[in-house]
Amino acid sequence: MLPLQKAKLVSQALQLGLLLEVSSKKPGNVNLSSGFKGTKFEHFLASAVASIPFFETAAFRGISVLEGNLEVKNLGIGKIIQNCLEEINVWQKGGNTLLGAIILFVPIAAAAGMTQLEDVFDLLKLRANLKKVLQSTSPKDAVHLYEAFDAIKPSGLNNAPDFDLTSPESKNRILKENIPLYDVFKIAADYDNVCSEWISNYSISSDLAYPYLLEQLKTRDLNTAIIHTYLKVLSKHPDTLITRKVGLKLSQEISSDANYLLQLGGLDTKEGQQELIVFDNKLRKNGNNLNPGTTADLIAATLGFYVLTGYRP
Repeated sequence: MLPLQKAKLVSQALQLGLLLEVSSKKPGNVNLSSGFKGTKFEHFLASAVASIPFFETAAFRGISVLEGNLEVKNLGIGKIIQNCLEEINVWQKGGNTLLGAIILFVPIAAAAGMTQLEDVFDLLKLRANLKKVLQSTSPKDAVHLYEAFDAIKPSGLNNAPDFDLTSPESKNRILKENIPLYDVFKIAADYDNVCSEWISNYSISSDLAYPYLLEQLKTRDLNTAIIHTYLKVLSKHPDTLITRKVGLKLSQEISSDANYLLQLGGLDTKEGQQELIVFDNKLRKNGNNLNPGTTADLIAATLGFYVLTGYRP
C-alpha cells in the first residue's frame, strides 16, 4: 500500500470511530435524539469531518518515521492537535466538541503510520509505537497545545495541579524548564483521564474497554455493546470532567449508578432499560455539568482501535 493510501485509511478509520461514538445513545452524552443547549449531534458530525486531514497528516508523518525519513521526536504532535482543534471550530459553532478525543486520536494516527499494516493493524504493535509517540513529545508540543486552548477557550479545565492552562506564564515555564507535553500530562494524570491515558499508554481504552467491547459484541448489536462498554468504563473510572465541574462525590455517585445499571443487565433487561432512561434524565438535569464527556472520549478511542484492527459495519 502506498504511503498516501495508508494515511488515508488510518484517517478514515479514526473518523469512523468518532462517528460510531456519537451515534450511540449513551446516557448523558450528545447523540442523534439528545443534545445540550448550543451543542447538538450535527456539531459532532461537522467536527469529525473537519478532523480528517489532520489524522491523515499525523499518519503520514508516522509513515515517514517508519521509513526512516523522520525522527519520532519531530512528529509535531502538538502542532497537529492545535491545527485540528482550531479547524474544528471553523466548521461548527457548537463549542469544543472533540477536545479530548483529538488529543487521544492524533497520537493514535501517528502510531498507526509507524506500524506495519498487513490486512489490519495489530493492537499490541500499534500500542508499542503509540508509547514511543507519547514519550517523544517536546516542550514545543506542549506550547502548541496551550496555544490551542488560548484560541478555543474550553470550559471545565479549572483547578489544574500545575501549569495552569489559563495562565500565560505556563508556556514560558514549559520552555524555560524544558517540560515536554508528556510530562505536563503526567502532572495532570490524576486530574484528567485523557492525560492519564497518555501516561498509561491508553490503558482504559485498550486494556479495559476494548476487550469488554469485543465480549459484548459476541451476543449484542453494536449500539448496545457501546453503551454497555461506556457504562463499564464509567463504573470503574469516575468521569474527570464531571469531577472538575461538580466535585468528586457526585462523580463517584454517577459511577455507582453506572455499576448498578450493569448489575440490572443494562439494555438486556426491561428493568435495566427503564433505569437507563432515569439515569439519562439525571445526567441532563443540570445543563451539561453531569455529561460524562471524558468517558465518551475514552470510548471514542476504543472504537478507533476497533476500526483500525479490522471492524467494518
